[in-house]
Amino acid sequence: MDRRFVSIWFRHLTTDWFTLRQPHLRDVPFVLSAPLHGRMMVIAANNIAEANGIDRGMVLADARAITPALQVSDERPDLPGKLLKRLAEWCIRFTPGVAVDHEDGIFLDATGCSHLWGGDQSYLSAIVEKLKTKGYDVRAAIADTPGVAWAIARFGKELVIGCNKNIEALLPLPPEALRLQTDITERLHKLGLHRIGQLMGMPRSSLRRRFGEHFIKRLDLVLGREEEVITQIHPVEAFQERLPCLEPIITATGIEIALDRLLKKLCYRLQQEQKGLRLANFKGHRIDGKVVQVDIGTNRPSHNVSHLFKLFEIKLPTIEPALGIELFVLEAPKVEDHFPLQKKLWEGSGGLEDERLSELLDRLSSRTGVQATRYLPDEHYWPERSLKPASSLIEKLTTEWSIDKLRPLQLLTIPERIEVTAPIPDYPPMLFQHKGKLHRIIKADGPERIEQEWWLQQGQHRDYYRVEDESGKRYWLFRLGHYDDKTFQWFIHGFFA
Repeated sequence: MDRRFVSIWFRHLTTDWFTLRQPHLRDVPFVLSAPLHGRMMVIAANNIAEANGIDRGMVLADARAITPALQVSDERPDLPGKLLKRLAEWCIRFTPGVAVDHEDGIFLDATGCSHLWGGDQSYLSAIVEKLKTKGYDVRAAIADTPGVAWAIARFGKELVIGCNKNIEALLPLPPEALRLQTDITERLHKLGLHRIGQLMGMPRSSLRRRFGEHFIKRLDLVLGREEEVITQIHPVEAFQERLPCLEPIITATGIEIALDRLLKKLCYRLQQEQKGLRLANFKGHRIDGKVVQVDIGTNRPSHNVSHLFKLFEIKLPTIEPALGIELFVLEAPKVEDHFPLQKKLWEGSGGLEDERLSELLDRLSSRTGVQATRYLPDEHYWPERSLKPASSLIEKLTTEWSIDKLRPLQLLTIPERIEVTAPIPDYPPMLFQHKGKLHRIIKADGPERIEQEWWLQQGQHRDYYRVEDESGKRYWLFRLGHYDDKTFQWFIHGFFA
């Protein structure tokens, strides 16, 4: 597939932004200024100011002399970067690959996208029309390389450059279209080289000797001899499907249809590559620029369209379409291998390998909002470290559960401090108070000493006791530190059945 790139040039980015917030500036000459070398300079000008001969880099006093009615505001140095990033994120509705281009532009990797709008011309027109509707004066071009698109957007006449037409498009353009350093373009003009076409027939060795390696690199980038890397604002997920809408979607039925189509396309890809998703995001890009999103997770890799749709279906009512959604995106940021399990002829299904169990847990987790977690043993002495959450429902054991010592059915993630009375050295307390309730101990067993894992952290050891109170409830208590140190503390760590 031929690579295609769009360059969008915001001709009056910052002044347009000020005009959107102060509409009266739309019909008057307006500039932004900032101090430079002790003088106030024009940093940006709107189209009316430019028509009066005022341009960027002019001394503000000279600009006022040309146009006494000139409106002036202070420049905001951080504004262009923030604006371009926000506009670039908005442009994701046209392609997943979007990058900021310095101070006044955006690059779109439009490879494989324009046919969704009916071709390059319709695609480009849709981009420009929507940005102008937002209040920005833009010019855009599409070509095989980012360099050609950039050059045509700023200096060309025909904005849609066909495939393999780079050289023909560049020939009539000035040297500035190559994004050269200012001193190089000045030398080129002094030598009478006012068009790129005059440079094409010259030997590369002569061009390198006269204008340096930078000139050759820029020429190779713009002609596609060397690939130009554009840094996208958001990396594109490997498993992503997009559905642009001819008309904004505002109904729940329309959202469900879009989800169903995207799931079928994504799951088909996953099935072909023997993959299954563990996490998925369903996003809707609204007309007002906001993105609404719902997420799901699974306990094991899945490409079952029906099951995944049910997980999303529970959360779809939280999507607020407002004035309408014009682009739907389905992404799978976490994907794992998923091989079909061989059915056993004589044995019944069941256990952790049964997909029905994992799908049931997925639905329960989606409805309750609590993720079902399976735990595996971990090789640690410290009780709270002796188990770990499994990465999936079918993850295999790497070590066996320790069953030689009695452990509580419920283990607290963090031991809770308790108050004890009448402690006796190397014996459990006779009374302890937990969460305001007093417990009288009538039976006890212990101690079981568990030393600190010195290779992980330093600290005191624990002496554990299994105790039973007068109501028959059993607890797992421990004393932290030696009784003789007078610095010991008592904690509750678990509850027995």
